[in-house]
Amino acid sequence: MAEPSRILLVEDEDNIAIAVEVLLSRLGHDILRIADGDQALPNIRAQTPDLVILDVTLPGRSGYEICQQMRLDPALSEVPVLMMSARCSEPEKRKGLAMGANAFLSKPFAPNDLRSAVTRLIEGARHED
Repeated sequence: MAEPSRILLVEDEDNIAIAVEVLLSRLGHDILRIADGDQALPNIRAQTPDLVILDVTLPGRSGYEICQQMRLDPALSEVPVLMMSARCSEPEKRKGLAMGANAFLSKPFAPNDLRSAVTRLIEGARHED
């Protein structure tokens, strides 16, 4: 049996974080949550997750800044990023993808959309090895 995927969730809203944690834990993923943007990069470096789920609007650094910093860091540049935002305009989505996100999900999201995005990003990263 494959080892569970490690997912780092960077989300400051408790209700969203709990929903994501419950849904992805049921699928067998190990979830670590960070609620502050300033704590994201040190934790990403320390945890070496298989996927980062990143909210756009965070205390401290924004999800855009975190994603951009990940892409500039050779040790983190290949970690898949799923960005989420309640601001679901097309310009917001384009900005997230331009900053280096692999996928963008609007909040509130359908559980199936989250499941399929996570599976696609983790499986895609595994096949690139």
